[in-house]
Amino acid sequence: MDQFTFGSVLTSCGGLLASEEGKQIHAYMIRTDHMDNVFVASALVDMYSKCRDIKNAETVFRRMPYKNIVSWTAMLVGYGQNGYSEEAVRVFCEMQRNGVEPDYFTLGSVISSCANLASLEEGAQFHCRALVSGLISFITVSNALVTLYGKCGNIDEAHILFNEIKSKDEVSWTALVSGYSQFGKANETINLFEEMLVCGLQPDGVTFVGVLSACSRAGFVEKGRHYFALMVDKYRIKPVLDHYTCMIDLYSRAGQLEEAKDFILQMPCCPDTIGWATLLSSCRNRGNMEIGKWAAESLLEIDPQNTAGHVLLASIYAAKGNWDEVARLRRGMRDKGVRKEPGCSWIKYKNKVHIFTADDKSSPFSDQIYKELENLSCKMIEEGYVPDVKSVLHDVHESEKMNLLNHHSERLAIAFGLIFIPSGLPIKVVKNLRVCDDCHNATKIISKITQREILVRDAARFHLFKDGKCSCGDFW
Repeated sequence: MDQFTFGSVLTSCGGLLASEEGKQIHAYMIRTDHMDNVFVASALVDMYSKCRDIKNAETVFRRMPYKNIVSWTAMLVGYGQNGYSEEAVRVFCEMQRNGVEPDYFTLGSVISSCANLASLEEGAQFHCRALVSGLISFITVSNALVTLYGKCGNIDEAHILFNEIKSKDEVSWTALVSGYSQFGKANETINLFEEMLVCGLQPDGVTFVGVLSACSRAGFVEKGRHYFALMVDKYRIKPVLDHYTCMIDLYSRAGQLEEAKDFILQMPCCPDTIGWATLLSSCRNRGNMEIGKWAAESLLEIDPQNTAGHVLLASIYAAKGNWDEVARLRRGMRDKGVRKEPGCSWIKYKNKVHIFTADDKSSPFSDQIYKELENLSCKMIEEGYVPDVKSVLHDVHESEKMNLLNHHSERLAIAFGLIFIPSGLPIKVVKNLRVCDDCHNATKIISKITQREILVRDAARFHLFKDGKCSCGDFW
């Protein structure tokens, strides 16, 4: 067997996710002294990465006596595909220090990792690298840049780059469609999708996820139904869980909870945890106890340790003032060892990430932050702000609930931004959970009284607050 035979069979193992067979070939390569061959070892890194065995991929990569661009790219792509985006960026920088110049595929891959991290600063540096090297002329790099700016909330820059692509392919269109969808611009998403069809391009399952998400976030129920049927009937795309979850979200957000339930009962498969949590979240917002309990029980049946099932059901009981049930659920969480994921928000300033949790006083700037929040609170009340205390899941006095709301993690991060981010620049905050109703309303008012643009990326989407309004149109 030569290097070409090994490369071909390892590629097949990776495509089939046949890790056990791949390990046998790896052992044979060691016995026959082929591990020093850079092409064979690179194929081995790629095989392990595709089989989601990143530890063995790293081991093979680190033991390679000589690495070429294929080797570095295989490791970089492996990290990216397995969710280790920071490591992908680190490997790229290490590759450069070793004097290896990236090709278009390597550069496109590291830009994609920056997109997954929503790291605009690093991504912008790679954008410059693409311009200087001329690699931006390759559609793989251009598409990655469109995705980067879309995921980082700079949809205007994404559209400019999209327009500069001379020969757009399906990936180009899907990248921009998804960017507009995540930003909540439903009409723009749909118009772009229709334009794509007019150009004769074939949408895939990812494109339809973007379109269906846009419909759900804007309340376009009929359009969502139309595009789901179009996907199945015309384009013969078999729906996967992502598509079904979008449809559950479509009905749920619009308050059509019975329709959402009927849709679930007609599905050929059961929803995953995201699907059930989506329905449960809407039941909480609508106060529907019956369907909410059904969704919570179904969610906890497939994932007993799922925090969302307990917390969202507790929210429904708390909104109705049934504190005994809230206490029972909390006891159940303690007995099962289930811990609620703490909400945290972060903001970047001078190349340093500042992280905040609710009621956090660990920052060296805490005194300034809390003073800023106190001043804002007075001005917000003058503007008509009324705290939405139903967001608080504690049986405490109303004044204490208002205090808890005012110290949510995103408020602390926004106050930090108002103090330190220069006027004229947007304040960019990232949150690991969905923004609560009260903080959403409060941030709208803060943007009005301070005349600042505030961009918040929560677990679901981007929110651009400006002049007292949000880009989501209060539908998220």
